[in-house]
Amino acid sequence: MPIEKLAIIGAGMAGLTAALSFARHGIACDIFEEAPAIAEVGAGLQISPNAARVLAKLGVLSALEAVWTEPERIALASGTSLRPLAHVPAGSFARNRWGAPYGVLHRATLQKALLDAVMANPLCTVHLDSPIRLQGGENLTDESGAAYPLIIGADGVWSNLRPTIPGSPEPDFSGSVCWRVTIPRNAAPDWLSANQVTAFLGPSTHMVSYPLREIDGINIVAIASGISPGETWNAEASESQRRMLLGQFRRWDRRIVSVLEKAERPTFWPLYQVTTGRWHNGTNRVLIGDAAHAMTPFSAQGAAAAIEDAFILSNRVAMMTSLPEALSAYEKERSARVARVKARGVFNRFAYHARGPIRLGRDLVLSLRPPQSLAADFDWLYGFNAE
Repeated sequence: MPIEKLAIIGAGMAGLTAALSFARHGIACDIFEEAPAIAEVGAGLQISPNAARVLAKLGVLSALEAVWTEPERIALASGTSLRPLAHVPAGSFARNRWGAPYGVLHRATLQKALLDAVMANPLCTVHLDSPIRLQGGENLTDESGAAYPLIIGADGVWSNLRPTIPGSPEPDFSGSVCWRVTIPRNAAPDWLSANQVTAFLGPSTHMVSYPLREIDGINIVAIASGISPGETWNAEASESQRRMLLGQFRRWDRRIVSVLEKAERPTFWPLYQVTTGRWHNGTNRVLIGDAAHAMTPFSAQGAAAAIEDAFILSNRVAMMTSLPEALSAYEKERSARVARVKARGVFNRFAYHARGPIRLGRDLVLSLRPPQSLAADFDWLYGFNAE
């Protein structure tokens, strides 16, 4: 396809992955980032094998493997008793079964690895402090004055490009907020395992913990009902907000409540998703990542879906004979998979937050499932090859 250079709006994970993916096909990219600097924000991140496989193809995975942790298992436990319920093997098992590793790391670590690779690639140029506000059919031109044949919106759930695409999705607050707490490794209780990802399931809430080597500690994410503080990823909790969080965990095991009570400077952010809608305008604009399909983290696939988007879009554009055909093929392929991932997240939310007899039935079913059987449930997700 005769595209020599395109524009990417947003230098987050989706945008940087897209730049590297297109450069792999010899297509140059100008990346426009609104912020004056790429800040290290956000919390921990789980990189499942389907995303790790893409990062390996882009030459980024080795930098991550040097600093991340590959948990031995992904475990489920009761939040009201700490009793183990079930687990899926990870570590070497993940590499053998799904052909790629499962790792946990800080979001900033992945962002830096992607940025370093982009800055080292002669086909990629990052323009900081460069907000893009387009209206309708308005063109975006490069330094020579030539219009970009393709503009990619990788600017997140509050995308500025998305409103220019007729019938595009709209952001919607999920009603839940995500709380983050970190604990130094030497201060973490024994039940917060340093070699696994653990999801503690409780009535109407759940909590996930895993190690982060970058901070030599344990990352804890608690998801509960809440009120949106607006467009933010890192709001510090007031005393009243802390009391609200503790109130939602009042029926949990006292050991978990104690960790939340002692947490220093917990932060939180609202969980937004977007409705269904068009991801491209049929000619020269397309959305990827959260701009297209922001989802709640109940399947831990938000970052992975953005990485898959970027890689697959580049392949479709490079292979197709026309740009409209490429954009249509991309949306059809990705929307079907994203819908399945979102459906899994909806199911997980129901199962994780179950109460009463449903919770008892859930715990019984999980206790009867052997690890290998549970792992097979993830073959469609973790075994996916974006190539």
